[in-house]
Amino acid sequence: MLWYLNVKSRQRTEFIDITDRINDILKEARVESGVCYIYVPHTTAGVTINEGADPSVQRDIQYMLSKLIPYEMNYHHREGNSDAHIKSTLVGVSQYVPVDEGRLILGTWQAVYFCEFDGPRHRRVALKFIGSK
Repeated sequence: MLWYLNVKSRQRTEFIDITDRINDILKEARVESGVCYIYVPHTTAGVTINEGADPSVQRDIQYMLSKLIPYEMNYHHREGNSDAHIKSTLVGVSQYVPVDEGRLILGTWQAVYFCEFDGPRHRRVALKFIGSK
């Protein structure tokens, strides 16, 4: 069974912490042990795991991605969001995380972030749990 998490971004580029929401769905799914597959079915968004305690880390990552891949360049894609497609490719659209005792196994400072690169938009994150109840 697939579970879906709805995400609403408010800015063009934004990292949204979805860790607690995934753990809530894990409880609802009653998965105690296994793996959580996290997939973003969008070409201008992604998902990453990184520092969850200090929001300046997400700002620094967004800043560097914007410096490396600027919004406006001589891109060929007519929609005007080529930078978002490139950032999505670099960050990636999937992660997998072990699950134990009904929770994601993350490092002390880690969190799962939905990465918006072409917002604001309404998005979905697909979750698949493989494991035991």
